[in-house]
Amino acid sequence: MSQTRLPCLWMRGGTSKGAYFLADDLPSTPALRDRVLLAVMGSPDARQIDGIGGGDSLTSKVAIITPSTRAQADVDYLFAQVLVDEPRVDYGQNCGNILAGVGPFAIERGLVLPTGDVTPVRIFMENTGQIAIAHVPTPNGAVSYTGDARIDGVPGTGAPLTVEFEDVAGSSCGALLPTGNAVDVFDGVEVTCVDNGMPVVLIRAQDLGVRGDECPEQLDADSALKARLEAIRLQAGPRMNLGDVRLRNVPKMCLIAPPQAGGALSTRSFIPHRCHTSIGVFGAVSVAVACLIEGSVASGLAQVAEGEVKQLAVEHPTGEFTVALRVQQGQVTNCGLMRTARLLMAGEVCVPQALGAGEGR
Repeated sequence: MSQTRLPCLWMRGGTSKGAYFLADDLPSTPALRDRVLLAVMGSPDARQIDGIGGGDSLTSKVAIITPSTRAQADVDYLFAQVLVDEPRVDYGQNCGNILAGVGPFAIERGLVLPTGDVTPVRIFMENTGQIAIAHVPTPNGAVSYTGDARIDGVPGTGAPLTVEFEDVAGSSCGALLPTGNAVDVFDGVEVTCVDNGMPVVLIRAQDLGVRGDECPEQLDADSALKARLEAIRLQAGPRMNLGDVRLRNVPKMCLIAPPQAGGALSTRSFIPHRCHTSIGVFGAVSVAVACLIEGSVASGLAQVAEGEVKQLAVEHPTGEFTVALRVQQGQVTNCGLMRTARLLMAGEVCVPQALGAGEGR
């Protein structure tokens, strides 16, 4: 045979989709594993025509899962972003959308047994060292993907899957405010650098000469705007303890504006050089927390209700993403959100045998 077959589930998690693997089904050597994942997705190629990727960063993602040896977790989850047009795999961040499929995958693959109508799956996120708890609907002893829950960016409805996060502040940068400031200034522009699960640089859209409610295609076509965003990003990276970020997907850049549809804040996020058609899970969590930070660039724009548990609807180009934050004595102690997921395909993905994908497995 000229190809190696690798067991794989192709799943949608939230507003992303990707390939889910057991770690034992991939090469153990990181460099070889990366070559295999590039071949799986068909990168580098704008269309990813020779792989299963969809020619978009949102559909070129991988979850690598293994039973956990940690007492506090059921499974370990390593997220890999396979770049579309570069021969590179990035492990420098989490993905909360792909995370939504990890619990169902663990049950589908027999790593976790159903325990009732809802099965909690404790997930150790290897990229950042934090724990997430996915509450997976499992009526009749199997994962249910059918329900009435709707999330913006996904057509139709699905079974609601709640994800709670523990201690994600500073997960990548070491602190919620990695620069130590609520506001920093780069190239004469005020920004807030925040990390509550995802390193994000928030900028008021008006400070860069745009409204903040433009469609992604319009912002992607604004080369001058994107050049300014990248210049700020490259300066913010070292200040956020991320080092040289020229070849990294973090920090994400996020333009913010007053809400347009009754939410807390309007956003246009970049990942990092293309405007997102929605917003990432952890990006939304970081933005929501920034709304509560006194003196941040978001605090003067955001509409935030009173109460210990705050529901913040983060608006994005295709709808909104509601984040629930519990605040005690002025500190965010817990955050959670609702996603849906669906198993799309179960089978084997083929890569050229010459890669040596079967070695070290």
